[in-house]
Amino acid sequence: MSSRTVSVPAQRLARWIDGFHERHGGSSRMESGELVLEGSDGASARLRPPFGADHVESVQAFVDHVSHPPRCAVVLVRRGGFAAALVDDGLVEMSSTGRRHVQGRTAAGGWSQQRFARRRQKQADELVEAAAAYVQEVVIPRLPVDYLVTGGDRALVQQVLADPRLKALADLPRGPHLAVPDPRKDVIESLPELLTTVRIDLVDP
Repeated sequence: MSSRTVSVPAQRLARWIDGFHERHGGSSRMESGELVLEGSDGASARLRPPFGADHVESVQAFVDHVSHPPRCAVVLVRRGGFAAALVDDGLVEMSSTGRRHVQGRTAAGGWSQQRFARRRQKQADELVEAAAAYVQEVVIPRLPVDYLVTGGDRALVQQVLADPRLKALADLPRGPHLAVPDPRKDVIESLPELLTTVRIDLVDP
């Protein structure tokens, strides 16, 4: 037996499920909010939706649930930039991106290690401050939302969310944490697909 993980966006999900059953036969069931496919040849697939699906009871309902994500606030932070966005039912309602640069961990050009560390920390603080301001401007006036979605550098995201201006986000249910490059226009445009992409853990006979 071999195992692997694939990601399938919602628009291809029904076809992917049909293809699994065509290849392997078997049955399907819902289990703890995840769709489990079991082939008659020993193959299996566990489909993990980006948002909770505990109320879903059938394959079609699962596909429909994934295809219509909840209203989400999105906060993306990396060392090259940041973004804040509102995504509602597959559409980017509002977004804004900014750029800041934080140097890598290796000093260069003769900087002393201490001086380099101070400069790097100052850059990180400026990035966190700017990102929090963007989130305050884009997200806070458009609450309520159903989920808070984050992405990028987890430590920097947590620093941004710790800003007192963003305390209204503290108790929101957390959606997926997205693996994204530096947030730019193309990353924002990809959010609807990222928020409707299912992770599938496959076991092949």
